[in-house]
Amino acid sequence: MRSRFFAPPPEFDGCFTTFYHLDLTVEDSATISDHLQPEWAGIRFLCGSLPTAQLGNFSVDRPRFFASGPSSLPTHFEIGTTRLWGIGFLPLGWCRFLDVDAASLANTIHDGEAHAAFAKFAPLTEILCDPSIDDQTQFDAISETMRRLMRETRDDDKVIRVHRAMVDENVASVTDFAEAAAVSIRTLERICGRYFGFAPKILLRRQRFMRSLTTFMLHPGGRWTDVMDEHYHDQAQFTREFHTFMGMPPSAYASMEHPILSAFVAARARIWGSPAQTLDKPD
Repeated sequence: MRSRFFAPPPEFDGCFTTFYHLDLTVEDSATISDHLQPEWAGIRFLCGSLPTAQLGNFSVDRPRFFASGPSSLPTHFEIGTTRLWGIGFLPLGWCRFLDVDAASLANTIHDGEAHAAFAKFAPLTEILCDPSIDDQTQFDAISETMRRLMRETRDDDKVIRVHRAMVDENVASVTDFAEAAAVSIRTLERICGRYFGFAPKILLRRQRFMRSLTTFMLHPGGRWTDVMDEHYHDQAQFTREFHTFMGMPPSAYASMEHPILSAFVAARARIWGSPAQTLDKPD
């Protein structure tokens, strides 16, 4: 697997996790499977083997362009040799590029060309799925498309403040969350549902879980008790939360191979400085 991470142009600061390009080679025309962790919304364009994927009650069957809303569940996928462009939307990106409540598309996955909310990005398919076009030209096409589609909103500042508070490891309760974001709890709930996809309490739980999971993935062979976030009361609580967010106990996840995610998380941490989308800061 070869991955490249492209920094979005400065005018998109806070909107995207990253633009990344992935070359995946699977020997003997085989396929491999893995589980994406809970993440922000994203769109992906593929050239080569096309994926099957399942997120909650939603699935896609070999689209060239698939899109997902913010998730609190794993996405199981199977794929062979392929080239992929991925674009992750931070909450500010959802605010500026998508016209529906994030909560209405949470834990869903779709053929992007066939879904009204994501079809505006479909023209990129012909460029990003053409192997004869070089990475830089494709990156420039992404930037130009996003430049044309972006609009600012009156909620931009609130979204950034809420996001900044959410990734603060010292924020442990919804009351703390609202105070750190300098908004009322009612406003916090509105902003989170509209642009983040989940209620404030779920977002804090997801942050705590993802801090623990990515630490484990960056230190393979370790013990779960060594990577559990300090806000967990005990291992039993962590085990319950693991099942909620990954659909399996920690021991089952640890016993599985993660041929794509383990390598990707390590590369993202090394190159981009953050192992997962959900841990990216808004600025």
